[in-house]
Amino acid sequence: MSKLRKEYDPNKVKRRKRKPIVYIICEGKETETLYFKHFRSRNCLVDIIPIPSKHKAAEHLVKHAKSLISQADYYPKDGDQLWCVFDCDDNKDSELQAAISYSEKHGYKIAYSNPAFEYWYLLHFEKRNGYLKDSATVIDILKNKGYLENYGKSVDVFEELQEHQPEAIQYAKERVERLTGDQVTVFCRDSNPVTTVYELVEFLNSKRT
Repeated sequence: MSKLRKEYDPNKVKRRKRKPIVYIICEGKETETLYFKHFRSRNCLVDIIPIPSKHKAAEHLVKHAKSLISQADYYPKDGDQLWCVFDCDDNKDSELQAAISYSEKHGYKIAYSNPAFEYWYLLHFEKRNGYLKDSATVIDILKNKGYLENYGKSVDVFEELQEHQPEAIQYAKERVERLTGDQVTVFCRDSNPVTTVYELVEFLNSKRT
């Protein structure tokens, strides 16, 4: 587990001003960490915290996030944000909704992908709205199409994706709008494929300027 920041003491009479911190709790020890570390900058403090596999279920992830953040200097009133990044995986709709409800109650943000985080990568190269069985299917498309031929979960592909990021954001938004128009809940199994990772990316981009 990443070391949590301890640099801010709210009990000091004279607190030194510090920039807000974006905490990203994710289930991937490699893929998400490799990607989001690139958003760190002098104006954007990002703390990426991968969680143990035993907490992979959506509801367990967000509840575990609460216990993790209690150990950190997390001050929403000062602009800190906590994002939970997770995939549909084997979660039932009831479990996904429980995770969303818990997150909303505690003011956490969600970056959800169905079926997998790699769908966000795929959108950098094509607008894909058809059903995708699982992460392996998405990865096969990425590699077979020649988009990310050397892709692997431990491979840093951020630079290869960066120039296509505006298209990925546009395609992801259009997909969410389409589902909403069809009255399909984004945070459910039937939303396949979908990703709201673009919301986190847009937020992080806004903090880098």
